[in-house]
Amino acid sequence: MDKIIDSALAEDVSKGDVTSETLIPAELRGKASLLAKAQGIVAGTEVASRVFQRVDPSLQIEVLIQDGAKIKPGDIIVTVSGKVSSILKAERTALNFLQRLSGIATLTARYVAEVKGLAARILDTRKTTPGLRILEKYAVRVGGGQNHRLHLGDMMLIKDNHLSALRATGMSLKDIVAVAKKKAPRGIKVEVEVSNAQEAREAVAGGADIIMLDNMSPEEMRRVVSQVPDPIKTEASGGINLDNVRAVAESGVDFISIGALTHSAPTLDINLELKPATKS
Repeated sequence: MDKIIDSALAEDVSKGDVTSETLIPAELRGKASLLAKAQGIVAGTEVASRVFQRVDPSLQIEVLIQDGAKIKPGDIIVTVSGKVSSILKAERTALNFLQRLSGIATLTARYVAEVKGLAARILDTRKTTPGLRILEKYAVRVGGGQNHRLHLGDMMLIKDNHLSALRATGMSLKDIVAVAKKKAPRGIKVEVEVSNAQEAREAVAGGADIIMLDNMSPEEMRRVVSQVPDPIKTEASGGINLDNVRAVAESGVDFISIGALTHSAPTLDINLELKPATKS
């Protein structure tokens, strides 16, 4: 986390904070509140707190609302006390993390709520902000979702471009999956992306552990799922939004992966309010 935070701070204050350093007396102290301006799920309080500490270890941080809790406008999430110049130097970077991660957690929670009572689990994808994947996937978990692959070494996921490249060598989808299963390192599952029922049957014949149903309608998914034997799992992906996610879940799939959780989540409105400060 410190590596990610230091990189973010380097973008903002590597040459100092000319405004605060010029105008704010070094001895001036105060207290700031990170204040919710919208309703949602908070995530990233530890990251935001750590930003302030990286800027100035003497700052006193109090987390009033823990990650995963619901917040509403007016709620004070975190308070920071100490040198005003240090608080202002860390303000934007801390808020960027807290707003971004809370936005992801909030959107994830909306998807999870839409499939409540059904077996399907909401997954994220690798469509994350470069350098922030570990934090963004953490926010998905805070919102009640689950993580798909953290990196390419987690699972063998045979997608359309892999299939296209290998089919050019004369291999069928069944052959590709069978080879993957034979060569996969111990403990590594094999998932394959399919676009129709015939491809799904080939994936089953090849021994796939998970079958990804790509850009199918809920009706198509239902037909395919009914033909997939246990213990093979099914995952829906592509074209899924808040309007159709419940219908997708009702098809009987085990997982629903949604790139929008991380690549399109709006930030949650949170700001920093500095209380009147006094010289020590």
